Amino acid sequence: MCKQNSLSGTLYGVGVGPGAPDLLTIRAVNVLAKVDAILTAASPLNDYSTALNTVWTWLRPDVQIVRLEFPMTRQTDVLRQAWREAARRTLETLNEGKSAAFLTIGDPLIYSTFGYLLRTLKKSEPHVSVEIVPGVASFQAAAARAGTVLCEGGQSLRLISGTNSAAELTKELTGADTAVILKAYRNIAGIHDALRASCRDKTCLMACHVEQPEERITLGLDETAGTPPYMSLIISRKDEEVQQ
Repeated sequence: MCKQNSLSGTLYGVGVGPGAPDLLTIRAVNVLAKVDAILTAASPLNDYSTALNTVWTWLRPDVQIVRLEFPMTRQTDVLRQAWREAARRTLETLNEGKSAAFLTIGDPLIYSTFGYLLRTLKKSEPHVSVEIVPGVASFQAAAARAGTVLCEGGQSLRLISGTNSAAELTKELTGADTAVILKAYRNIAGIHDALRASCRDKTCLMACHVEQPEERITLGLDETAGTPPYMSLIISRKDEEVQQ
């Protein structure tokens, strides 16, 4: 995806995969080695970035690091203000003639902060030059680590947001050959209810921190385990036990 504009800098949305440096694509490595600035999403509570930590090896020694704050909240007005500020700082960098890469864990177009930034940027600068570099998604890496087939033949693969209600999740799970529940950390009670209602709670796979040092992959859901980590997902195949 590439659009020409009056700015001299190009913005790259770069998917860095699940967090393992050797799972970056060659295209991602080439982009990271040439850009003038790295844009990374950061929490107001700390400066740590898994995405940035993943790519240090390939960055220029003189690369500029720009941390863009995105608060962990559902308050729409707070989020929109954060997106506008991030867009302003991004355009400021591009207007200086610099190329910049916005890092995102997984893929830039799957449940990513980059999507909000891109939409906000285009409102203020419709012709901003953007190139998107796809990355390995967490559920692909989890399936590979577990050795389980996601779909084959005429089967379907459904991506579901774990933030939905138990009723919505149950509806989404019903009829899906393979279901992947992303954002599985926040609404674990509702997810448990939906998996039980669809008879998938014993055969699903829970994956946390895939391809990272603290990786944990388990079969079934342990309701005594409490809230899972932020980077958690669930894979469930209809009427079939997922390999572990």
